[in-house]
Amino acid sequence: MPNSPAAHVTIPPTVWLARGRHTGGRADEALRAALRRLKDSRDIDDFLELPAADTAPDTVFESRTRVAGEVTVRARLSLAPAAAEGRDWTLVAEAERPWDPAWPSPAGMFWEREQDTDWNHDAATGLRPGEINPLPEDDKAVRRLLRDCARDAWHLHVVVHEAMTTDERGRVPLARWLPPGLRHRVVEHRATPQQWRVADWALREFGVRLPRGGAVVLPGAHVPEEYDADAFSVRAVFLDGTEPAGLVDAVARFDAIPRVLPDGARDSLTALREDWHLLTLAEELDRERALVAMYAEALEAMTTSRDLYREAAERAHEALASYQNAASAAPAPGEPSAPAVAPSSPLRNLTRTLERLKPAAARSRRAAPHEPAEPAPEPRTTTSDH
Repeated sequence: MPNSPAAHVTIPPTVWLARGRHTGGRADEALRAALRRLKDSRDIDDFLELPAADTAPDTVFESRTRVAGEVTVRARLSLAPAAAEGRDWTLVAEAERPWDPAWPSPAGMFWEREQDTDWNHDAATGLRPGEINPLPEDDKAVRRLLRDCARDAWHLHVVVHEAMTTDERGRVPLARWLPPGLRHRVVEHRATPQQWRVADWALREFGVRLPRGGAVVLPGAHVPEEYDADAFSVRAVFLDGTEPAGLVDAVARFDAIPRVLPDGARDSLTALREDWHLLTLAEELDRERALVAMYAEALEAMTTSRDLYREAAERAHEALASYQNAASAAPAPGEPSAPAVAPSSPLRNLTRTLERLKPAAARSRRAAPHEPAEPAPEPRTTTSDH
């Protein structure tokens, strides 16, 4: 399997990512209604819809809340323009400290599962994260689906093979036992007893094998260096309603290893960090203080630069005047020059002065160090023999 390029940036430990699709109508209105209810019920501290003129063609919302009593989480959701399949959305959240899977899913900062279930679809496959998704009956469709899932970097895909046809006790989704922060990011695929061969064959090209009666966590688009197919496969999963501890552990371990940012996530993360609008009064005051400090520093630099240029200009005028005086005092052609001590060259002084005007001197915010003048040449004494 190809390794992830070194140039790719890994997901920061403070960041939570998700992508999905709202398949119903009026997704933006459903989102606004959900945010108002979440704020009224104090599930979130506040939310904000950014001006459409600044975010077009997307519709962008910000939401903030606190987890574990004191850790602030900021989240940004971008809702793409409507398409035939629905409206894709991208969610990026960041906490003040490394993300704990036991914290609530940031998807709950925008969507209410009880009120609207249309939002919870994988944008690439149309499947539902957190629920059981049976593999298609057609073998070719199974291969196409699993190949797409093996390359997906936004979700954690798990393929479970049923050793025998399950009853109601075995129809419990894996998400029931996962930490809250993982439930909306894991897509569970179920292969019937007869589908083991086709599923295993489809995954072989990625170096992954599906154990008969077991499960495997797929590697994603950029295979992490720590990924080992054997370490993230489970030999036996008992679908009898009890917790599949081995599979839960494999999913949690896979989520904990460093992984590459999915395509498109870097821009969303940059917008969350650098273009955040939903500020508290204290944060607004801190931002204004930072702006004042920045402007003061810029003004000081401009003043220093102005003084440097003025000093350099004065010295340039002095050097030019000295050069002109020396030129006017020069003897006329044919006249013998009296022996004298040669003064320091005015042209050299002018050159040195102009060197102080180089951009490097202004950027350093201090005058160029004064160079010691070269010693005047010793006067020549002419002697005559008598």
